[in-house]
Amino acid sequence: MPNRDNLPTTPTKGIYLLPNLLTTAGLFSGFFAVVSSMNGHFEAAAIAIFVAMIFDGLDGRVARMTNTQSEFGAEYDSMADMVSFGIAPGLVAYNWALSGMGKFGWLAAFVFVAAAALRLARFNTQVGVADKRYFQGLASPAAAAVIASLVWLGTEYQVNGQDLGLVFGIITIVTGLLMVSNFRYNSFKDVDWKGKVNFIVVLLIVLVFVVVAASPAELLSAIFILYAASGPVTTIRSVKKLKLEHVVGDDQDAEFKSSNDQSTNTEDNIKDAKNSKGS
Repeated sequence: MPNRDNLPTTPTKGIYLLPNLLTTAGLFSGFFAVVSSMNGHFEAAAIAIFVAMIFDGLDGRVARMTNTQSEFGAEYDSMADMVSFGIAPGLVAYNWALSGMGKFGWLAAFVFVAAAALRLARFNTQVGVADKRYFQGLASPAAAAVIASLVWLGTEYQVNGQDLGLVFGIITIVTGLLMVSNFRYNSFKDVDWKGKVNFIVVLLIVLVFVVVAASPAELLSAIFILYAASGPVTTIRSVKKLKLEHVVGDDQDAEFKSSNDQSTNTEDNIKDAKNSKGS
């Protein structure tokens, strides 16, 4: 998702080509995933969602590197994310495992799609004020990756998804609810990607690429399932006593207040102090 900080305040004519071209490629990948699942090509559909994740990671970075950020690009990216990481994984899950479950099947898929929309809307309203070290709730690309990796894994082992309809429906619902939860997920934005590392680290990275190439479905499913489970663990370990506001709620909940709220409180204290002096 692109960073909306420091976007141009004055409208400019035309649309930046390169970042929006990458966003369009991600949108196309998400749409291709839907069409592939409708035709029964579930492995291709799952891979297309991961391809959309790559383009989603590139467009924002390219925009910042080339100084081509724009409000249009940010809004277009959100619309593309809704298709690629909301509608596409929801329909892929429905076509693979949930279509034979009646109302429960399409409602489970809808819960995921609606949660993705809510997650993206909340993310857009918190840009610039939220703690950049953590995501509030499971990010929609990671949630889509959980669904896509499990579908990919199932098709690779020739599992009939309809036989796992109830289990996969529960997984789809839980993954959707994690997106709109208050569980904190590490964003890895504090990692110094420009810094120097030891030669052993480079060697380990090469080995990771080898393992991913050898068993992509197994490794990706393990990575994203563990990441989805890390949010509740991180949150529980970071608070003295787990409360309802640590799990679900609005932006005013404890430990998730924005810096704007803090600055507002500071301004109120200053006004109170001035009034007391005047009296």
